[in-house]
Amino acid sequence: MTSIESSGLPLVFKVETPEDTAYPDLGERPVHVLARSLEGMQKEAVVDAGGSAAWRMVSDEGPYLEGTDLAPFPLAFFTAGMQFSFLAQLARLSERDGIALRSVHLAQDNYYSMEGSFLRGDAEGGALPAELRLSLDSDASSDAVARVVWLAHRSFPAHAVMRDLLENTFALVLSGRPSPLEGLRPSSRARTPDPRGILESLTPADPASYLPAAIEKIAAAQVVHGVEGGAGTSLHPEQKRTLHIHGEARLLEGLRMETTVQLFKPIGSTFRFQSDEAPDSGGRGTAPPPLAYLCAGVAFCYLTQLGRYARITRRPLDSYAVSQRTTFREQGSSEDDSLGTSAGPFDTQVFLDGDLTESEASDLVRMGERTCFLHASMRGAFPSRIVGELSGEPLKL
Repeated sequence: MTSIESSGLPLVFKVETPEDTAYPDLGERPVHVLARSLEGMQKEAVVDAGGSAAWRMVSDEGPYLEGTDLAPFPLAFFTAGMQFSFLAQLARLSERDGIALRSVHLAQDNYYSMEGSFLRGDAEGGALPAELRLSLDSDASSDAVARVVWLAHRSFPAHAVMRDLLENTFALVLSGRPSPLEGLRPSSRARTPDPRGILESLTPADPASYLPAAIEKIAAAQVVHGVEGGAGTSLHPEQKRTLHIHGEARLLEGLRMETTVQLFKPIGSTFRFQSDEAPDSGGRGTAPPPLAYLCAGVAFCYLTQLGRYARITRRPLDSYAVSQRTTFREQGSSEDDSLGTSAGPFDTQVFLDGDLTESEASDLVRMGERTCFLHASMRGAFPSRIVGELSGEPLKL
C-alpha cells in the first residue's frame, strides 16, 4: 500500500494477533507501535496494547501541511487517547464505589507551540498543560463524586505522559544498517525487524468483531490561503505559532466512549473517534483502547516531523518508519487514595531509507524529536488541569 486512498481499507480495523498477549499483571501494560510513512503526509500504524488483538490505523495532515486530509491528524489521536484514558479510569472507580453516573461529558483543550527556523536547525516544538472540563450527572453526593474524579485524574495513564519528565530513547537504522546517532539518549532495546514488512501483510479481522467506523471524518477544513493557520503555513521554514486542539468526549455504555476532535489552529478538520477497553481491562474490545490512540499519536507526530524537516531542508528521504515501545505502570492503592500511574520512556527505533549520509540521517532523527509536539510534552512537566461540575454545580477538586 502506498496511500490511504489506494488501499480500499477503513481508517481503522482490528488485527487478530497469533496469540493472546494479555498481561497477567494488569498493573503493567506495554504498548508497542509500528508505524511507517505513506505518500505525502500520510502514515500507517499497527498498535499492540495487549489483549487478543492489535489495531491498525492511519493518519494524515490537512491543508496547513498540504496533506490530503483523509484521516485524523496526529495530535487528534493523542487528545482522543487522553480523554478516553481519563473517562475509562473514572468509570472503573465510579463502579467500584457504587456511584451511578447518568451522563459524563468531557471537554478538553490541548495547546502546543512551534518556534524557530528549520533551515538554521533551531526550530523547536513545545507543549502546555491540557485543560479538562468535566460535567457529570449523578444522585451521589458531591463529596463522593469529587473523590473519584480527583483520584481518576491523578491516576489515569495519559496524565503521566505529560506530568512526568521522560528521557526518551532512540536508535537509527539507515538503509538497513545500524547507524550512529548523536544528541539523543541511545536505545537499549534489541533491534526490531523493519516495521514496513509487517505493515505490508496486515489482514483485517472479522468486521463483526469491532466497530467498522471507529474513526470517521465528520467535517472538512476550509481551504484558505494567506491567513494564519491556512494552507501551507506549517511548511514555512520560519515558525512562531500556537496550535489548539479541542475534543468533546462522552462515556457511552460500559467502557465504550466517543469523542469529536477538531483542530482549531491551524485550520483543520473534525474527526470522531470511538474507543473501548480490551476484555482483560473490563471492556468488550470493539474499538481501539485509549492507550492505543495515545501512543499512535506519538508515533504519527514524530513521523510528521521527520517528513516535514526533510521536505523543508530538501533532504533525500525516500521512506521512513518507527518501532516505538513504552510501558505504563499502575502503582499504589485506590482504597487509600495512593493510586497513581507512571509512564516509562518512549523508546523509538527509526528506520530511514534515502541517499543520506550518516550525519544527515542523525540530524533528521534529532530534529524530529526536537520539533515533535508530543515528545516536547514529555521533555517537560505539564500536568493537566481539571475543573468539574455535578448537575450544574461546581465540584471541589
